[in-house]
Amino acid sequence: MSALICGSLAFDTIMTFEGRFSEQILPDQLHILNVSFLVPALRREFGGCAGNIAYCLQQLGGTPLPLASIGSDGAGYAARMRGQGISTEFIHEVPDSYTAQAMIMTDRDNNQITAFHPGAMSHAHLNPVPQHSDIKIGIVSPDGREAMQTHAAQFSQAKIPFLFDPGQGLPMFDGADLKAFVAMADWITVNDYEGKLLCDRTALSCEQLSRQVKGLIVTLGADGCDVWVDGEKTHVPPVLATEVLDPTGCGDAFRGALLFGLERGWSLVRCAELGNRVGSHKIAHYGCQNYTLEAIVASL
Repeated sequence: MSALICGSLAFDTIMTFEGRFSEQILPDQLHILNVSFLVPALRREFGGCAGNIAYCLQQLGGTPLPLASIGSDGAGYAARMRGQGISTEFIHEVPDSYTAQAMIMTDRDNNQITAFHPGAMSHAHLNPVPQHSDIKIGIVSPDGREAMQTHAAQFSQAKIPFLFDPGQGLPMFDGADLKAFVAMADWITVNDYEGKLLCDRTALSCEQLSRQVKGLIVTLGADGCDVWVDGEKTHVPPVLATEVLDPTGCGDAFRGALLFGLERGWSLVRCAELGNRVGSHKIAHYGCQNYTLEAIVASL
């Protein structure tokens, strides 16, 4: 059984600001904002939602099939995935384009500022959901605007159940767009900020949204997550991290765990419990794809 993971592949440039953004940005001066942050620590990592989710699912023992677009500079990324046993059959190269690039700066309170160049991701809609008998579940994660709409429609037409994960792409869509996604999706996952924005734009509460899909998951960072099913909320408590080093990619790790559980027919609460465990483990490692999950897998 395979999971088709629609989303971005990207190179992440991750920087650490040792102060607090709130101490550098003056709210009453935003109209003339001109700030500079000294970032002594800088790393370049493999990232992108599709790559991060696929990495987690593979670590757990699932079979991810990422569907994404890379640029002419992405051969090394694809080779790395193949070396990890992740199929690149549905990764499309766009000539004369860069692979998507994310520049992520994190302050001492784990607040983040991100600049993102989409590059080849802008062509992801030209890479369709394939006809593949082994694909039993999918996810539409942040990608090009047209790609997210196209892939959701293709999942729906193929009757492949899928998780709608709008993430950073949510602001691209208005209320009508988001209601169309909800009508096609089987599950929705958002963080607390995205959840508020989704509710605001659709004029639907979490309770109402959860009655239109099989389930809605709202992650709450260090406070765990809320799972909504048929209008009822269950709070899933957090798992204490042994160390907090880098929050980048924790949400994607959580979503990889969701897919793993959903593939196996677990309840949504059980899926979320695993997601909290994986996210807590990931945050103790720098980068999005530098952790292993042997101990968690052994306990399943």
